[in-house]
Amino acid sequence: MSASLVRATVRAVSKRKLQPTRAALTLTPSAVNKIKQLLKDKPEHVGVKVGVRTRGCNGLSYTLEYTKTKGDSDEEKKAQLTLLETEMDYVEDKLSSEFVFNNPNIKGTCGCGESFNI
Repeated sequence: MSASLVRATVRAVSKRKLQPTRAALTLTPSAVNKIKQLLKDKPEHVGVKVGVRTRGCNGLSYTLEYTKTKGDSDEEKKAQLTLLETEMDYVEDKLSSEFVFNNPNIKGTCGCGESFNI
């Protein structure tokens, strides 16, 4: 059983110029550094899975979980389409620290910023 990592916020962003890439999800250096830091304390885990679940008042929500292996079904089409062009960032301020998903495809978010629809 995987444990959830941390809280994440969803933000709708305006359309950006597409850059050729093979990745559905890009990570900022800040997000990469935070994931490396989190995994340093969990040597039995090989990475973090980013997923999408149906929940929340607006339909969908991102999930983050530690993983010990990469399975064949880890790149499911539903998650790929929902993550397409999304940037995952990690931000810290005086009151909080969290992963933030900047997704130009989002049409709406809930008031608390934890769920979205496409």
